[in-house]
Amino acid sequence: MDRCIVLVDAGYLLGAAASLLAGEPSRSRITVDHTALVQGLRERAEADTERPLLRIYWFDGAPDRVPQPEHRRLRVMPRVTVRLGALTRSDGRWAQKGVDAAMHAELTELARNRACSDVVLVTGDGDLLPGMMAAKEHGVAVHLWAVQAADGDYNQSEDLVAEADERRVLDRAWITKAVRPKELTGVCAPPPVPRPEIAAILSAPLPESALAAAAQHTEEEPPAGHTPEAGANGRGTAEHRGPAGKAVPTPKDLAALRAPGVQAPQHPPNATLRWSSDKGWVERPGGAPEGPEAAALPTLAQLTTAEQRWADREEDITTVGGDPYEVGQVFARRWMARLPEQHNLQKLSAMYPRIPHRVDGELLRYAARFGLLAHKDDQIDEHDRYAIRAGFWREVDARTAAEHATAGDRAGD
Repeated sequence: MDRCIVLVDAGYLLGAAASLLAGEPSRSRITVDHTALVQGLRERAEADTERPLLRIYWFDGAPDRVPQPEHRRLRVMPRVTVRLGALTRSDGRWAQKGVDAAMHAELTELARNRACSDVVLVTGDGDLLPGMMAAKEHGVAVHLWAVQAADGDYNQSEDLVAEADERRVLDRAWITKAVRPKELTGVCAPPPVPRPEIAAILSAPLPESALAAAAQHTEEEPPAGHTPEAGANGRGTAEHRGPAGKAVPTPKDLAALRAPGVQAPQHPPNATLRWSSDKGWVERPGGAPEGPEAAALPTLAQLTTAEQRWADREEDITTVGGDPYEVGQVFARRWMARLPEQHNLQKLSAMYPRIPHRVDGELLRYAARFGLLAHKDDQIDEHDRYAIRAGFWREVDARTAAEHATAGDRAGD
C-alpha cells in the first residue's frame, strides 16, 4: 500500500528533546504541545516519504499501564494510536518495560501485512534492529529519524543507523515548534488566580510531616526556654497534640466525640483544629465535626442520570486533559449544574475550606480515573490532592460570586 506509518518511541523523542533544550533527559523539564508535535510529525513524514499518512503509533510507558493525562490527549487525536508499556522504578530511576517489544511486534506485523510502503521510526534503541531488517525483507522502506543530540554526537544505535534506508535529523528549530523548556515558558495557560485561602490549602504541610512532628514533640522533652505557645513551626504545640500526647484528631476521632453519652472536650475560644476531608490537612479556626447538613448534601452520582453518566464519560475521554486543578473544576461544575436546590450550594460554601467527606471521597475517586495515583501506595499525590480541591473550590467560588452579582443587579433594579 502506498501509505506511510510513523512509529514513535516517546521515551526517546521527549528524553532527547529534554537533553537538547533543558540539559538533562528528564521529561519533567519540558512542556510539550502534543497537538503541534503530532501535526509536525505528520507533515514531515508525508513530505519525506511522499506518501499519505495512514497512522501514527505512539509508544510510551506508564505506571501499571494506566494512561496519563498526555496519553488521554493523544489517543483521541485523529490518526494517532497509543500503545503503553509498563513504567517501573528501580534504584530511584524510572524505566520502560515492554515498549521496545511492542514496537518490534507492530513493525513486523505491519510489514508482513503490507499495510504500508514506508515506515518512519523515531527511536534510537538498537533492540529494534531485527524488526527493521524484517520490514525491509517485506519490501518496506524504513526511514530513521533522530533528535539532534545535545553534544553533537549520535544518540542512536550505530547498527540501527547503518541499516536504515533513509535518515533524517529533527533539529532544534523543528523541536522547538512543539517543545519548550519549562524555565523559559513558565506556566502554560494558568488557571484563574485563586483566592488567598486556596493558596493556604496548597501550601499546607503534608500529613506525614505533621504526624512526624507530633510524634517528635511527644517523645522529646521541650528544650530550655521553649514555651508551649511556640512550636517548632511557629504554631502552638497544642494543635499537634491531643490527650495523653495523641496526634491531631482525625475526622473519625471527632465523629466519635459526638456519639451519645460522650462528653466533648472544651476547647479554648481561639483553639485551632487541624482538619482533613481525607488526607489533605488545612487550618480551620473554630473547627467542628461534620454536621448533619454536610452529610445531607447529595453526591454527584445521586444527581446524575444514566444518559448524563454516558455523556460525562465521553467528555472525560475526549476533552478533559487530566490536570489535577482542571479535574476539580470539572467535577464541581457538574455537581453544581445538577443540584435541584441551589441553597445546597450556599451550605457548601459555608463549610469552606473543608469539602464534606462523601463529596470529597467521590471527587478523589473521580480524579483517580485520570492516572493521578502515586503508584507506590495507590494514593493520589498530596500536592495533587491540594490542586484538585483548589480547582473544586475555585469553581464553587466563581459560581457563588456570579450569583451574588446577579442578585445585586436585581436589587438595584
